[in-house]
Amino acid sequence: MAQERSTQQWRDMDAAHHLHPFTDTDSLNRHGARVITHGEGIYLWDSDGNKITDAMAGLWCVNLGYGRKDLALVAQQQMETLAYYNTFFKTTHPAVTELSALLSEIAPPGFSRMFYTNSGSEAVDTMIRMVRRYWDVQGQPQKKTLIGRWNGYHGSTIGGASLGGMGYMHEQGDLPIPGIAHIEQPWWYGLGGDSSREAFGLHAAGWLEQKILEIGADKVAAFVGEPIQGAGGVIIPPASYWPEIERICRKYDVLLVADEVICGFGRTGEWFGHQHFGFHPDLFTTAKGLSSGYQPIGAVFVGDRVAEGLARGGDFNHGFTYSGHPVAAAVARATVRALRDDGIVDRVKNDVGPYMQERWRETFEGFDHVDDVRGVGLIQGFTLVRNRDTRELFPDFGDAGTLCRDIFFGNNLIMRACGDHMVASPPLVVTRKEIDQMLGVAQRCVEEFEREIVRRGMV
Repeated sequence: MAQERSTQQWRDMDAAHHLHPFTDTDSLNRHGARVITHGEGIYLWDSDGNKITDAMAGLWCVNLGYGRKDLALVAQQQMETLAYYNTFFKTTHPAVTELSALLSEIAPPGFSRMFYTNSGSEAVDTMIRMVRRYWDVQGQPQKKTLIGRWNGYHGSTIGGASLGGMGYMHEQGDLPIPGIAHIEQPWWYGLGGDSSREAFGLHAAGWLEQKILEIGADKVAAFVGEPIQGAGGVIIPPASYWPEIERICRKYDVLLVADEVICGFGRTGEWFGHQHFGFHPDLFTTAKGLSSGYQPIGAVFVGDRVAEGLARGGDFNHGFTYSGHPVAAAVARATVRALRDDGIVDRVKNDVGPYMQERWRETFEGFDHVDDVRGVGLIQGFTLVRNRDTRELFPDFGDAGTLCRDIFFGNNLIMRACGDHMVASPPLVVTRKEIDQMLGVAQRCVEEFEREIVRRGMV
């Protein structure tokens, strides 16, 4: 299809008819969108024939890499057998039933039931309704407030954007909605001062207890957090943080929810991020890696306590036309089986994950304006700083990151800027050789960035 038109023709059509997400439309249309035509493994190609290394796995999701013919065949077979039927009205179908059984096998103990959505954002909105309904059924309808974190990301639906802590999203759409509160993020580098990581983790968890007491424990329904804040810049909390968060939630009878949309399905080297940090949520939301991005699907893993509580309340009046869509469910099942049976999650934990973290630090720790080089498994980041010795950030947080990202893009390497954090999350099938090639290009890009900020007088 891409060969039928020129790049400029595709750009013109795109500008005339397509509104992009999270985009300044006028700016994009002046410069033109990059037209991606096909992919294979960790690589993409654009309509001008450039080969691009995708170190972001799409949007943190293409865990199995591009061009998987086995997943395409599963989708085709399911479409030919049963392209669609709903899961309303006392019906089910084999694809969603088989997927649910498989997910209960790879989930931690106590998670035997799933509720399906079409995205991570919808999974978060579903979770909000579940949590509030659960407390209704328990005879505590006043427990409605959910607590999130500043700089956390939970999607862009009204509920998810409210629960997330992105101020630029709250500015549009009169957000957050009522019944949402926030605490500060556990960002040791930016907020920890002179304290040790361990001490700061406990201190940051204490902000949750303060907020619960401020609101009233009898009014707080749940605390929700990403094990690692992804879009916030790969903010990895100290090891002391999550166990203390769990202790506080249990103390005040507040549900604990992990948003696993990014961390789930092997990204950290465990099936789910909360397993890496050693805490036990009551529910957790997923999407992205569930189907490796090959079909739109999300799922809420509902802990037995919450599922059984909801069951006592009769109808749960929530769902989507495509909840448990048979094609999406079939592809998700094939994805999870590949992650398990091909040993991909174990490989991230024991092979390419440790190798990536070693090479990531070797590559970036020597630069003058790069600090807090960090990562777990195959999710990693570093922060662009004006002065490493004083931890001074650049004055307009995000300008340096945008410049650095554009240099990466110009060298056909996709990494993401989250403010002045540069982050990466390559497909889980990446090889050691590909990691070396990727980081070789990245090193040259940061060298160019450091020359450019001097030229522009930014330092």
